[in-house]
Amino acid sequence: MKLKIFCDGGARGNPGPAAAGVVIKDERNGVLFRGGKYLGETTNNQAEYQAVIFAFEKAKELGASEIEFNLDSELVVRQLNGEYKVKNQELAQQFLKIWNWQNQFKKVEYHHIYREDNAEADALVNETLDKK
Repeated sequence: MKLKIFCDGGARGNPGPAAAGVVIKDERNGVLFRGGKYLGETTNNQAEYQAVIFAFEKAKELGASEIEFNLDSELVVRQLNGEYKVKNQELAQQFLKIWNWQNQFKKVEYHHIYREDNAEADALVNETLDKK
């Protein structure tokens, strides 16, 4: 089963209170999962990485074999696609976790999308932070 994932991470302050937002859709754009996760105090980039990890966990629960990620962080997409090196030590640890996760699936793609095309995941980040 192929899933389309829209995810976002954000921190209020950098670092600051952070959250991840994830929307998972099937091939017909039906929503299979929609949720947020509070991440504690972290940076924006760390929150973006943790959103991808959160999405992998949910995709595995849903039985995905292929995943198409859509993120509005160009930096994270380029790092996950191997176009940019991950120089930050804490991000490198998150990158390794993602590398291990993606090896559990037949195919994983990362695409950069505009922020307005990721509004639902972004809203989940803010809703989750507002509840804290």
